[in-house]
Amino acid sequence: MEILNVQNLCKTYGKGEARVDALKNVSFTLEKGEFAAVVGESGSGKSTLLNCIGALDTPTSGNIMVDRQDLFSMKEEQRTIFRRRNIGFVFQSFQLISELNVEQNIMFPLLLDYRRPDPAAVGEILELLGLADRRRHLPGQLSGGQQQRVAIGRALITRPALILADEPTGNLDSRNSQDVMDLLTQASRRYQQTILMITHNNNLISSADRVLRITDGVLKDLGGNVDEKLS
Repeated sequence: MEILNVQNLCKTYGKGEARVDALKNVSFTLEKGEFAAVVGESGSGKSTLLNCIGALDTPTSGNIMVDRQDLFSMKEEQRTIFRRRNIGFVFQSFQLISELNVEQNIMFPLLLDYRRPDPAAVGEILELLGLADRRRHLPGQLSGGQQQRVAIGRALITRPALILADEPTGNLDSRNSQDVMDLLTQASRRYQQTILMITHNNNLISSADRVLRITDGVLKDLGGNVDEKLS
C-alpha cells in the first residue's frame, strides 16, 4: 500500500541572480511500513524536502500525496488538521514541552486533537521506549537520549500514516544515536510504520530499507544495501 507519493516536486527561493533551486523535479514513493533515509550534505535540499512533505513549507510546483490525500489541494485549516492526525515529526532538538512529564508529552498530540488517549496504547509505547519508570519525569530530568525517545513516542501515539524524522540523532552521542535508530527500526517493524528520515551521517543508515541521496536539489534512489555506494 502506497503511503507517500511525491511527483515532480520543485522548490525555488528568490528571483534573478538570487534564485536558488532547492528542489529540482523530485519524485519517489514510499510503501506502508517502509523505513527510508535521505542522505545529503548541508544545503543539499534534504530539509526543504522534509518540510514540504510535512506541509511546513509550500512547494513551488509538483504534487505530494500522503495516504492518497493531496496535501496542497486542501485548504490551510484542513491541511493543518490532516497533518496533525496523519504525519508525525521527530526533530533534532526534541521540542518537548518542559512543563509536561514524559507521559503527558507523548499524549499531547491526542489531547491537542480533543481525543482521549488509550491508557493501554500509551503504556505499550512507554514499554517499547524503555520509559515506563520515567513516565512522571519532566524533560529537564532526562538525558538527551531519553528526551528523543519521548519525541519518538509522541510521533507514534497517533499511529500516523507517515513519520518524518529530521536529523533525529544530531544532538546525541554515538551510543544514544544507535539506540534511537534501533527504536525507529522497531517502530517501523512493529507498527508497520512508514518512516522518512533525513541525515548527513552515512553511518546511521544501515537499518533503513532504502536510501535516497540528494545533491543540489536532485534526488537519486540508491535502493537497499547501499554501504558500498556511499563509501
